[in-house]
Amino acid sequence: MASIFHAKVCIEFLLDVPATLSEPNKKWHSAFAKIYCSRTLLSLAKNAAAANKYNKVSRFPSYTVVTLDFPAENVSFNIDQTSLNELVKEKNLDHLRHFGGIPGVVSALETDISGGIIGNEVDVARRREAFGSNTYKKPPTKSFFHFVVEAFKDVTILILLGCAALSLGFGIKEHGLNDGWYDGGSIFVAVFLVIAVSAISNFRQNRQFDKLSKVSNNIQIEVIRKGRRQQISIFDIVVGDVICLKIGDQIPADGLFLEGHSLQVDESSMTGESDHVEVNSNQNPFLFSGTKVVDGYGCMLATSVGMNTTWGQLMSQISRDTSEETPLQARLNKLTSSIGKVGLAVALLVLIVLLVRYFTGNTTDENGNQEFNGSKTKTDDIINAVVRIVAAAVTIVVVAIPEGLPLAVTLTLAYSMKRMMVDQAMVRKLSACETMGSATTICTDKTGTLTLNQMKVTKFWLGKETVIEGAASSISPWVVKLIQQGVALNTTGSVYRTGSGSVFEFSGSPTEKAILSWAVQELNMDMEGLKQNCKMLKVEAFNSEKKRSGVLMRKNTDNTINVHWKGAAEMILAMCSSYHDASGIKKQMDDGEREKFEQIIQGMAASSLRCIAFAHKQVCEEENDGADDLQKLDEDNLSLLGLVGIKDPCRPGVKKAVEDCQHAGVNIKMITGDNVFTAKAIATECGILGPNQDLSSGAVVEGEEFRNYTLEERMKKVDKIRVMARSSPFDKLLMVQCLKLKGHVVAVTGDGTNDAPALKEADIGLSMGIQGTEVAKESSDIVILDDNFSSVATVLRWGRCVYTNIQKFIQFQLTVNVAALVINFVAAVSAGEVPLTAVQLLWVNLIMDTLGALALATEQPTKELMDKPPVGRTAPLISNIMWRNLLAQAIYQIAVLLTLQFRGESIFGVNEKVKDTLIFNTFVLCQVFNEFNARKLEKKNVFEGIHKNRLFLGIIGITIVLQVVMVEFLKKFANTERLNWGQWGVCIGFAAASWPIGWVFKCIPVPEKPFFSYLKWKKYN
Repeated sequence: MASIFHAKVCIEFLLDVPATLSEPNKKWHSAFAKIYCSRTLLSLAKNAAAANKYNKVSRFPSYTVVTLDFPAENVSFNIDQTSLNELVKEKNLDHLRHFGGIPGVVSALETDISGGIIGNEVDVARRREAFGSNTYKKPPTKSFFHFVVEAFKDVTILILLGCAALSLGFGIKEHGLNDGWYDGGSIFVAVFLVIAVSAISNFRQNRQFDKLSKVSNNIQIEVIRKGRRQQISIFDIVVGDVICLKIGDQIPADGLFLEGHSLQVDESSMTGESDHVEVNSNQNPFLFSGTKVVDGYGCMLATSVGMNTTWGQLMSQISRDTSEETPLQARLNKLTSSIGKVGLAVALLVLIVLLVRYFTGNTTDENGNQEFNGSKTKTDDIINAVVRIVAAAVTIVVVAIPEGLPLAVTLTLAYSMKRMMVDQAMVRKLSACETMGSATTICTDKTGTLTLNQMKVTKFWLGKETVIEGAASSISPWVVKLIQQGVALNTTGSVYRTGSGSVFEFSGSPTEKAILSWAVQELNMDMEGLKQNCKMLKVEAFNSEKKRSGVLMRKNTDNTINVHWKGAAEMILAMCSSYHDASGIKKQMDDGEREKFEQIIQGMAASSLRCIAFAHKQVCEEENDGADDLQKLDEDNLSLLGLVGIKDPCRPGVKKAVEDCQHAGVNIKMITGDNVFTAKAIATECGILGPNQDLSSGAVVEGEEFRNYTLEERMKKVDKIRVMARSSPFDKLLMVQCLKLKGHVVAVTGDGTNDAPALKEADIGLSMGIQGTEVAKESSDIVILDDNFSSVATVLRWGRCVYTNIQKFIQFQLTVNVAALVINFVAAVSAGEVPLTAVQLLWVNLIMDTLGALALATEQPTKELMDKPPVGRTAPLISNIMWRNLLAQAIYQIAVLLTLQFRGESIFGVNEKVKDTLIFNTFVLCQVFNEFNARKLEKKNVFEGIHKNRLFLGIIGITIVLQVVMVEFLKKFANTERLNWGQWGVCIGFAAASWPIGWVFKCIPVPEKPFFSYLKWKKYN
């Protein structure tokens, strides 16, 4: 009865479909309800039949028997998500045993330990429906309105809005509503335009960061599906997937350990504990999403994904910080603040002078009458005069504050990031863009960065004889069997035979794939058969410090225990006391024999081959006791089985990239784990080493030797070093620290987990997108997506481009600031009025800040960027060359505009309104022409390559069109008068003169030592 009541309640609950469900989800719910109901009814029927097996139910024609035959893929799983969550989160072994241990969970999730899930669309969709997808909810992105509000918080904007309100109020009071709103209303319109442009720019940058975040989070994970290893996106992982893990991987889901060896995990991101946790199938089979593999390798079963994991819930509350202030932005903010203070001081001085002039009776109105006559002057006239004076002072503040500088940095960084993505470089930290332009030294890896990482075994030595391709049949079968065991069992790679059986697919690192391919094709290795005939007892995984890996295994046939080692040839050779020849005879290795093997290794290394050795030892029967629990593999008195030479050719174009960097004054240092002969051969081929640079000259050093130097010796020799061979990650870190102490700006490439300290220590950490581990990528500033050194050189070029573009804009904007400040100050003090109104100056600001920044910040890298030495850490932001160009143009503009201010009416025979329009028009056109000058800081030909920058030409065209509209059609808004063709010609002529003036002044040499260093003023430079 209880079971019937329970079934009734469940069925009622299932049939009650929530209205909030989407149509597809309703269908899934309905299907599940049908399945559940049918199975429940069947169960009840069986129970009833068992209880009343002697009762017969009469059959009537009105009853029809219906057989429900549902497809297998629609059957629900025998375990729910809640149970899976609790299983891993609580690390409850008793709970795990309740489900039948790991095999029970595997069975419940309808997967296979060795073959994985089926993985077709129906299977994956079914698992997503039951357990969710491997994605997490994100906090809502900032809306456009948020950036509008942020723009309103700018102090400059608030000052301008206050001035606009005052101007609007007093203007309406003085001239009435119809005519009095123009000045204040115009300032309001101009301010809102500036706010809109700033908000749109920041909004677009935020969207770009969101896209970047999606790309950087899309990690490729190796899983087993249909018995085949394959790479899939982390977002495509589903519950039941068998995931392959190796050193440096980020665990992509919560799950259970299936098989593997020496697997250790860093759980500090979850628990805060720095100690590494060992994972095994007995005591601790639990793995958590977001943690990192620090040693060993293995396979895991995904039991929870996405929001069902602790990591997913944590990440859903974290949004990427897009408000990162780069060092250059911080310097520019200080510069802006400094100039703003000067502007405020000048504005205050002008305010005092104008008020004194007015109240002492030294100002006259349009009719020549004295404006202030003591008590005879009306109160309204005094208020209006004071408002005009305050407006003039505020106008100077408006033009003095170069608020476009931070915007220019944002624009150039956002544009550069987008273009660098196309050039195979993904920027993770904004500051890296600009810092890369100052880099003086690049420490690069060899494998995959300077070379193609397409490895192939081209040499095979057995004993002291080389074995040619296809001659494996001449080798003793016993030796072949030992080598096959050493390859098949001592590897993290795998071999997959396709359905036809004639084509093989290899997975693993490039080195592993090369060795596996050679063993299968040359030695006819059957990897699966070898694994089935042996039991693995202990594994010592490969890492960049040990440069070797080993396995302890027991043969099933004769129960003998053997140890196999594989790794760097000279490391393995040092562990051997004997060797096997081709006939299988074991021979002792004396000093003479050892020297011959060393010469063989050196010969292969000199041919740019990576040398890998295989060694073997049978553990004596007496040592068998407790062999399963041995903590360390036997490393002594091994027998050398053979040597292979792996060819990894240099990348096309890498020599040219190295030469470009060296030409740009950047030192290239190669840091590699390969032996010194291989390292020298590759470095010479790439152009890093010259013909006379070797060990004796100090250009080539081994990691151990460098490590054993005293600090003084390291500091003395580090600049000479070009190649460091047989280095560990600690040696790389030491190198970076020494270089930084010597004042270098250091960029470092790295791909391994152990490279993380060096990547963090360096000024710019460059990780590899293909071979790089997730730990390395997270520690880096820029990810090189194609692992190519040429892309590193491209990043250097882009870094210099960012720095130079910002310098161009600083020169352009400060020219305008200086000219406008001096003109308004002189005119206000001498004549008691300013020629450029607030609206006109806001228009000039818009040209400078937004359109100017967009035009100059989007210049692409040019060849001449690599002709100059790096700027280094302490170079001033405003160089002597910039001061020369800036002052030349500013002095010319001041001279022209002051001449127009004081003599314009008499020279051109025009009234004051037309004269003010001439000043405004000439000033704006001077900035348009000066924008061309700013394109090249040093080169005289400012038009070079201009046809490639359509955006620049478009902005110039838009600026000119808008200026014509301002002058000719917006008379009241801009306070201008229409100009005739002759007057336009005069304005253009004055502005065009800035080109020859710029050309002449660029011929004047300037000292390299910064001007302000003579005055000991270095606060903002």
